[in-house]
Amino acid sequence: MDLVIQGPVVGAAELASIAALSGAQGITVLEGGGQQAYRLPRVATKEGVAEFCDAAGIDAAFVPGDLARDRVRLVAMDMDSTLITIECIDEVADMLGIKPQVASITAAAMRGEIDFRESLIRRVALLAGLPVEALARVYDEKLRLSPGAERMLDGFAAAGATTLLVSGGFSFFTDRLATRLRIDETAANTLEMADGRVTGRLVGAIVDAREKASRFAAARRRAGDGITVAIGDGANDLPMLRAADVSIAYRAKPVVRAEATYAIDHCGLDAVLNLFA
Repeated sequence: MDLVIQGPVVGAAELASIAALSGAQGITVLEGGGQQAYRLPRVATKEGVAEFCDAAGIDAAFVPGDLARDRVRLVAMDMDSTLITIECIDEVADMLGIKPQVASITAAAMRGEIDFRESLIRRVALLAGLPVEALARVYDEKLRLSPGAERMLDGFAAAGATTLLVSGGFSFFTDRLATRLRIDETAANTLEMADGRVTGRLVGAIVDAREKASRFAAARRRAGDGITVAIGDGANDLPMLRAADVSIAYRAKPVVRAEATYAIDHCGLDAVLNLFA
C-alpha cells in the first residue's frame, strides 16, 4: 500500500512527520498541479496518519500500487459543488430574490435529510416565471469551475477514459459545460419553458440518485473493462459512488465522506489524478 498526500502547502517538517508515522520506504514528488503532492511507497502502518493530515489541512489516501491511471475507463462526476463551485439552482433562485428559501431546501437534500426528488420538484416550482435569459446570466456571471477541473479532465482523457457529467441540476448548464470541457456524455434535468420563461415544471424523467446510478451503470457497460471512478459531494451521489470501483468525495457532506473510497477536502479536483500512479 502507498500513501498519497496532497495539500495547498505541505511543509518539510510535516512531510517528514508523515513519512515517519507511516513507515514509508521513500518519498516521490508528484506533479501536483494546484497543490503540493507526494507519494510515499510501501507504508508500514496507517495508524495516526489520517488524524495528523487532517489537523494539518492535508489530504491523505492509502492507495494500492496497481491503481494505474491508464486502467481507468470511465470517470463520472456530479456538477453542482463538484465540477463547479456553485449550486446552479440556488443562483438561479437568486435572480428571483428567493435564494435563501431554495438554498435551505438544497442543503437539506444534499445532507440526505429530505428526498432529493421531492426537494427538486419543490425548488423548481419556486422558479416559475423566471426569464430564460436569467439562466444565461447565471452561466456567464456566476458559474466557476472547481480548481483543477480542466487539468483533471485532460489527464483522464489523455489516458483514454470516457467522461460522464451526471447531475441532479439542469441540462441548460451541463450541455454548455460538456461543449466547453469536451465531456463525452451528460445526464441532467430539463426545465420546461414556455413563452421565454421557466414554467416551474420539468420535462422527462427526473435525474435523482437512482437515475444517476442507472446512467453510470449504462456508461460503465459502454466503457468496457477497466477501473470506473465516480466523484460527488451530496447524498444523491451515493448510489453512483457505491457502483464505482473508486469513489471520491470532493469537499463533500459528512455522509458522503463516510462512504467514499477517498476524500479530497483541501485540494482541487486535479488531486484525483495523483491517486492513480
